[in-house]
Amino acid sequence: MSLAVVYSRTNDGIHAPLVSVEVHIANGLPALSIVGLPETAVKESKDRVRAALINSNFQFPDGRITINLAPADIPKDGGRFDLPIALGILAASGQISEAALANYEFAGELSLGGKLRPVKGILPTAYAAQQVKRNLFVPRDNADEAALIKKLPVYSATHLLEVTAHFNNIETLSPHPHDIHGKTPQYSVDLADVRGQFQARRALEIAAAGGHNMLMVGPPGTGKTMLASRLVTILPPMTEKEALETATIASISLHGFDVKNWGLRPVRDPHHTCSGVALVGGGSHVKPGEISLAHNGVLFLDELTEFDRRVLEVLREPLETQKITISRAARQASYPANFQLIAAMNPCPQGYDCDFRDNCKCTPQQQQRYRSKLSAPFLDRIDIQIEVPRLSRKELLSNEQGENSEQVRQRVLIARERQLSRQGKANRELSNREINQYCQLSKAHENLISTAIDRFKLSARAYHRILKVARSIADLAESDSIQTEHLTEALSYRSFERLMNTNQQNIAL
Repeated sequence: MSLAVVYSRTNDGIHAPLVSVEVHIANGLPALSIVGLPETAVKESKDRVRAALINSNFQFPDGRITINLAPADIPKDGGRFDLPIALGILAASGQISEAALANYEFAGELSLGGKLRPVKGILPTAYAAQQVKRNLFVPRDNADEAALIKKLPVYSATHLLEVTAHFNNIETLSPHPHDIHGKTPQYSVDLADVRGQFQARRALEIAAAGGHNMLMVGPPGTGKTMLASRLVTILPPMTEKEALETATIASISLHGFDVKNWGLRPVRDPHHTCSGVALVGGGSHVKPGEISLAHNGVLFLDELTEFDRRVLEVLREPLETQKITISRAARQASYPANFQLIAAMNPCPQGYDCDFRDNCKCTPQQQQRYRSKLSAPFLDRIDIQIEVPRLSRKELLSNEQGENSEQVRQRVLIARERQLSRQGKANRELSNREINQYCQLSKAHENLISTAIDRFKLSARAYHRILKVARSIADLAESDSIQTEHLTEALSYRSFERLMNTNQQNIAL
């Protein structure tokens, strides 16, 4: 009788719990069974492993083989256990040394011919292996992703024979190089591409400086989508921790992580027909949704009023807590969701001829019904709400360019550094107590904002968000305190309240 233990890991959200692959070969009729809560893809690995070993000219044991994936109470899925199972069988049958495997963890799918195929979710596995000071063996196509974890010795191969040759000291492999760190992210778009819309550009700069959510209301073709896609180009560069968090979430997603996107802030723009589960995450195997895939980046919702109202309502909690906890009958998972929401919508149902004032053919009732698709609690969570009017013919034909992304980013960086040195976080993340400490107002300013609260029927949440925006404007101006011009500009970025207020007055008349 022979027993061998090989280490691997499974995926549980953004975590990677350790799985000990225990292989026992006993006398008896030839059979192979896998226990330890394996799902279908794992159960099928016995056929892949058998064919891979035979086609690689190894001897497949003629005894009763039992493979236990411990601990038994954690579900295991995917083809990532093919490689550790194959090595466990070879170690238990004496074809490779079990002692040589003790300081390694393995993940990889095997073809019937013994080739190693990449698997998803390798980044959480690599991070967990680095924490316990073990080396990691992965397929060659996963090596760049695993090497994102510094100080982790990563070994890679394209065939099972290369792995066994390494452990039998026939042909030793070298660790994969860590060469991705330090590269400057490059975006393919620039803020200088946007013509006109100076107020919208200013609002976008304030949103970037304080991490604020933003809603743009305007007719089609006014540049709302262009502005939204260029927000990431003026945001501060991601820290290594932020880049690792973002890459980890992408790694466990449906499409995996492309190392070329390391350090790039994600921009997610789901279609307005997406479901609530697609937006926040879920499914039988709980996967991250769009809000988590946009972690440390931008979630752009175009045609906001075309989204189902119930879908938009699920954003309310993540916008406040910056995380999402998905609970199902059998499983629960928590994912970070610290994203900036940028939304765009038309001002009225027919949209094209509307210019907010005299050129709209919709009745006040139609406008009210259209805008009521967005609930007040949802709108309260959007700090900046601006009008994006149609460009004039002169602006459209002009070749004059505004500031590029690099120029704007420098001001944003200075403002963000002021926030970090003062309070250790972006203005958007200030608590109510911190707002009272860092956003103090004079008596005249209190009277000014009191008038706005009464006139536009602002909630307490909207009041606090106005103060946060005013604080960001003051930081861009390098001012230690909020001045009158900062507060009045922050109040001007609540256009939707004014539109709704005016609309209600028209209906009453």
